Amino acid sequence: MGAGSVRARYLVYFQYLGTDFNGVAAVRGAQHAIGVQNYLEEAAERLNSVVPVKFTISSRTDAGVHALSNAAHLDVQRRSGLPPFSPEVLMEALNTHLRHPAIRVLQAFRVPSHFHARHAATSRTYLYRLVTGCRRPDQLPVFERNRCWALRADCLDVAAMREAAQHLLGTHDFRAFQSAGSPATSPVRTLRRASVSPDPAGSPFVLPEESRRLRFWSLEFESQSFLYRQVRRMTSVLVAVGLGALMPAQVKGIVESQDPLGRHQSRVAPAHGLFLKAVLYEGFESTARRSQVTPDTQQGQGSRGTLGPAAGRSQLCTPPCITHGPRQAPRLLSAWTCHKSPPARVGCQWWGAGDKRKHRKARHPNSLWWFLLEINTPGAHPPISWEPRSRNKK
Repeated sequence: MGAGSVRARYLVYFQYLGTDFNGVAAVRGAQHAIGVQNYLEEAAERLNSVVPVKFTISSRTDAGVHALSNAAHLDVQRRSGLPPFSPEVLMEALNTHLRHPAIRVLQAFRVPSHFHARHAATSRTYLYRLVTGCRRPDQLPVFERNRCWALRADCLDVAAMREAAQHLLGTHDFRAFQSAGSPATSPVRTLRRASVSPDPAGSPFVLPEESRRLRFWSLEFESQSFLYRQVRRMTSVLVAVGLGALMPAQVKGIVESQDPLGRHQSRVAPAHGLFLKAVLYEGFESTARRSQVTPDTQQGQGSRGTLGPAAGRSQLCTPPCITHGPRQAPRLLSAWTCHKSPPARVGCQWWGAGDKRKHRKARHPNSLWWFLLEINTPGAHPPISWEPRSRNKK
């Protein structure tokens, strides 16, 4: 390291649709497959770091798996005499140079040099989306394809699925739900939360005449870490319970069997229904978790600590506007923020017609649907940075 040259470490949150990628991890060598990390590191080359920038991914996802909010750390060393990039500049630079429209950087933070995105994570949450009543593939809206697991059954026994999920909670040897090729040294994991819930609002892409037939469901799992394909195997077992192929009490026997080759636990749910929803760290909340804070509960929350001395104090994004925003908690799949919110948004778009810029809306960092609309709209351009409007401009 040259005199005066400083190596700065950053934590970045990013999201992606995994349909076009061979997982999040970089694919090295002359192969046709490519990972999300390849595009991130390609964009980071434009930072002109003295040493090549490498992303250390917090949570590795398979091909076809999506992420509402994944995380990684990276080191950037600028030339001698140049100060480190601010987190805001780093985030905007990466988004500017990303060449794939299905990837977006949400936030960036300065962190201590010893911080590790994978080892320091205290919680990971996965979301799995199901839809029932889809007897043929062409009955699913095109915007929902590769975003959920379409089941031919008309309904699921949610009560039985919730009862079965109770047998998964706690600390267990989960090798019955582990696929071959896992690098984990121990199959013991602690599952903190497993929830099964219908989505009362369904999907905004479903036509009114189809809403009676198609019903959407969400499964969520939270743990500090998971085994390879553990979430998709657990989802497959719970779906079997919901369809009546398994009794809830049998799930306990599957866990105790520690047999990954059993009839039901060997089945793996499709990758395209799985989303990495959130990665949390000690001392601060991620975009995904903070976006679910209601205006009423926010007023009673105190300030949480930071990753290190003065790390990230000024970089934390301001929560959604509680003065002008809705009086209810923003839902995961339809989150809007008020255009009068402070200039701490990670991205926004002009959604108004013509020059009616007053209709501009800021896209929430955890808004999946607007992210889908943007990348599926011909001619859509990457998100631009939030700039406060001049009060003198009419």
